[in-house]
Order: sequence, then structure tokens, then C-alpha cells
Amino acid sequence: MTSYKDSGVDITAGNEASRIAYTHAKSTFDSRSGKIGAPVTDDGGFAGMLDMGDFYLVQNDDGTGSKMELAVLMNNYDTIGYDLLAMVVDDAICTGAEGISISNTLDVGIVDTSVIDSLLAGLAKACIEQKIVIPGGEIAEVPGAVHSPVWNATSVGVVTKDKVITGADIKEGDTIIALKSGVARSNGFSLIRRILLDTQGRNWQNVVWRGQTWGEVMLTPSIIYHGALLKLLGRHGEQRLVNIKGLAHITGGGIAENLKRTLKTSGTGATLTSLFEPHDALKDLIVLGNVPIKEAYNTWNMGNGMLVIVDASDAHTTIAELKKSGIEAQVAGSVTAGPDVSVTAFDGSSITCSS
Repeated sequence: MTSYKDSGVDITAGNEASRIAYTHAKSTFDSRSGKIGAPVTDDGGFAGMLDMGDFYLVQNDDGTGSKMELAVLMNNYDTIGYDLLAMVVDDAICTGAEGISISNTLDVGIVDTSVIDSLLAGLAKACIEQKIVIPGGEIAEVPGAVHSPVWNATSVGVVTKDKVITGADIKEGDTIIALKSGVARSNGFSLIRRILLDTQGRNWQNVVWRGQTWGEVMLTPSIIYHGALLKLLGRHGEQRLVNIKGLAHITGGGIAENLKRTLKTSGTGATLTSLFEPHDALKDLIVLGNVPIKEAYNTWNMGNGMLVIVDASDAHTTIAELKKSGIEAQVAGSVTAGPDVSVTAFDGSSITCSS
């Protein structure tokens, strides 16, 4: 049986580290009280908000994680910029914000201009598609400190105060819509690499799986939901097409934990009985690594990259508009009185996440 902790990732320790970091971050908030850029406190939110008067500036950070290790093994850096952008702007949009810019920091052991060209060309392509600019960044050559590139980014977005998604108006009976994901976005790759190394050998990335290599399948770029969701939310200065009450980006921590971040303000829970099934590659990884189903759902998005909460009367319009943008969506469940989140897994088992 292989767990995320076996692969070197301790979620409990990580959550505690995040708590410690945010405690220190909040200690700075009072220093800008009453000034432009005063921060809005949202413990456990997907992004930070700064009060700019009649709108909020939204800022958050993330990176490609150990998916970059796979890009190195495959010597293919063309699409990982999509993963980097998805990790930050799809967090930011959970506040209702339109992403406007992204800066990035790339730490490398040795400067290889061809690698840097491929990475930044991919990021630029993804940004152009989302109407996001790259005003600057940093490439740091740190020999001995890293053996593979480490790529992180900060996104900046804007949202008017009347369009902020707080989750406060989520109520029992609201519909939860799942947006289909590809394979694993950019999360849980330490566990993926551990399983494939243990079961397929040192050159696991070149082992053929259903007509492709494992490396090709797992390097599938993340779907970026930001642009499609903005057609529903309206870009800055535009009206909303649908009143989206809550958004949960399903990344590290899995489905239930990320959904609970969205439900916390309303104190509600959820029942998810009709999620998308995970990609066949993830199903096979579960078997290869003897991964418990609960562990899988707490580590990967299991086929569901984003959850959208709307009034039941808005569900049809939401799904239809997302389809126009090329995003597969379906009703996955509904909001309950709470506070537990219950997930029906693809094998029919039930997983409950309690407060």
C-alpha cells in the first residue's frame, strides 16, 4: 500500500506549516489598516485580497511542484507553463477575480537557454489565451541548491466589491457542478512518480501505457478554467451572466478539503454523488500502488478540477455556457445543511470529510 506520505509528502505537516506562515502573514495586516491596500482576512481562502477602494486587488502564489521533474525526464518543457498558470489563476478566480498579470521566479542549477525558451514560450501562449500579461520575473542560477528547475508564480487579479465571491449566500439545496479535469493537473506528482518508479522501473516515463508512454500521459497540461468562468462571472466592468455562489479549485488536499474551504463561511456541507470519474491512468495507478481510495481522493482531483456552486435554477445555463467554452461540466451533487462533505467515489464507496 502506497500513501502520499510514503512518497515524501506529509500533508499534516504541510497544513501546519501553512497555518504558521499565515499567522505571521496576518501579523503584518494592521500595518496597513486604513490605508490603500489594507488586506482582507480570509483564513483558508484561495487567494489574498487587498482593499483598493472600489475594488480588491487579488494576489496568490503557487508553482508546478514535482511535475517539473517529469518535464526534465521527458526533456519536454513546452506545456508546463499551462500548469503554472492554472495553479495561480484558477485559485484567484475562486474569489471572483479576473487575472490580469503573472510574474514568475525560475530557479535553475545551470542556465540552459533552450529550456528557458521552451518554458516561457509555453507560459506566454497560455497567458495570451487567458488575456493575462507577464510584466516581469526572475531567473536565478543557484548551482548546488536545485537539481531540477523550480518554477513558481504570483498572479494578480481584480474584482469589484459587488462581485466578490464570499460563499456567504450558499444555502442548502444549491447545486454543485463539477468541471472535468485531464489527468492530474499539477498535484500529487510525488505519489505518481513513486508508484511508477516502484512498479515500472527507473525509466518508467518511457514505458508504454495504452498507446502512449506513462511520461506523455502524465505530462498532459492542466485545463485552465479561468477564461471560461469569466464568461459567466463577467470580466472587470461586465455584468454577471450567472450568480456563482462559490468556487473550489481542486488541487492539493483533494475534493472534500478544498470544497470545505468554500463552504466554511456559510457553515454548510455537501453530498457529491455524481462526480466525473478519474482518468484511466489514475485508476491504474491506484491498482499499481495499492492506493486506498480515500487516499486517492485526498491527494488527486480524481477527474474534477473545479467545483461550481449555483442556485439550482442556474445549473442548466451554467453547464451550457461552460460547454460553449469547451469545458465539460455536469451536476455532481448538492449543498446540505452541513457541515460534513460526503463524496461517492468511482468505485461506489463513500468518503466523508467531517469538520
